[in-house]
Amino acid sequence: MPQLAFYDLDGTLCSSNVVVRYAFFARHQPSKARAILKCSKLLAGVPVMLGLDFYSRRLFNEIFYREYRGLRHDWLRGLDERLFERVIQPSIYPGAKAMVEADRAQGFRPVLVTGELDFALGPVARYFGFDAVISNALVYQDGAATGEVAPPLIAEGEKVEAMKRLCREHGANLAESKAYSDSFSDTPMLESVGHPVAVNPDRRLKRVAVERGWPILDLKKRAIERGNNGHAY
Repeated sequence: MPQLAFYDLDGTLCSSNVVVRYAFFARHQPSKARAILKCSKLLAGVPVMLGLDFYSRRLFNEIFYREYRGLRHDWLRGLDERLFERVIQPSIYPGAKAMVEADRAQGFRPVLVTGELDFALGPVARYFGFDAVISNALVYQDGAATGEVAPPLIAEGEKVEAMKRLCREHGANLAESKAYSDSFSDTPMLESVGHPVAVNPDRRLKRVAVERGWPILDLKKRAIERGNNGHAY
């Protein structure tokens, strides 16, 4: 039976996030005036977005991805390599790629599970060697984004449902799988597998990990704390 290892992206494998990556697209608008407008709107909305993200990652995604309204699919796709080279790759944590490669060497098939949008992830998947990617996608009309996200929106509990679907497709078992995340909002994702690991955990997730004996991995310090069960990953 194949074994899968599921990885969150933002805060887990890299320090960049959906806001930083959207800012890249905003800055590179063909029209300088539109670029200034989008960047100004983004800066003004940051406090609200931080509050939304703390309250609900799902609601944050629904509202934040409306900022992509009107952007063309082919233009977004055409910037994926530059986005990776300038924003994502420099933010990848030391040891992140080695962690994925170590799981593969142990027989696990690595899978990226992220709320990020699909057009930003091709180079990421190739860099890490992911066998599959679970992510969000925008809805387009006549080649332009409507601002809506194609269902199901990947966040919180829906990540688990997507992981279950992939396990069924590959004949794998969640109880034999691994999962890595930094965020309390991904607690359902970590709870769903037999081998959860809290990576660079936020305060709330670290408390949960300590209480449940989950391994805690700090890629920023390249250090592993063993959970109460004595396991380290």
